[in-house]
Amino acid sequence: MTIEKKTWPEQFEAMQNGSKKFDCRLDDFACNVGDTIKFREWDPEIKEYTGREVEKKVSYILKTKELKFWTDEEVNKKGLQIISLE
Repeated sequence: MTIEKKTWPEQFEAMQNGSKKFDCRLDDFACNVGDTIKFREWDPEIKEYTGREVEKKVSYILKTKELKFWTDEEVNKKGLQIISLE
C-alpha cells in the first residue's frame, strides 16, 4: 500500500538527502511494514505543496502507546525523543 503524507521543508530535505531515517507521526492512520510512504513537501508559509516528493519503504514501526517504560506523568513532563541510528 502507498500512503501519502505531508512534510515540511526541513524534514523533507533531510529525508531526501538521507540523513533522516525515521518519521514521527500521530498513530491516526493504518501503516504496516512493507508499505510505502510518499512524503510530499508542504510549504507552511504559502500553505501549498511545493511539488517535491520522496518515497520511503516502511521497515519498522514503533507504537509508543504500547511502551510501558515510563509513566504518563514522565512523558507529559519531558516528552519523547526519536533517535535515528546508523
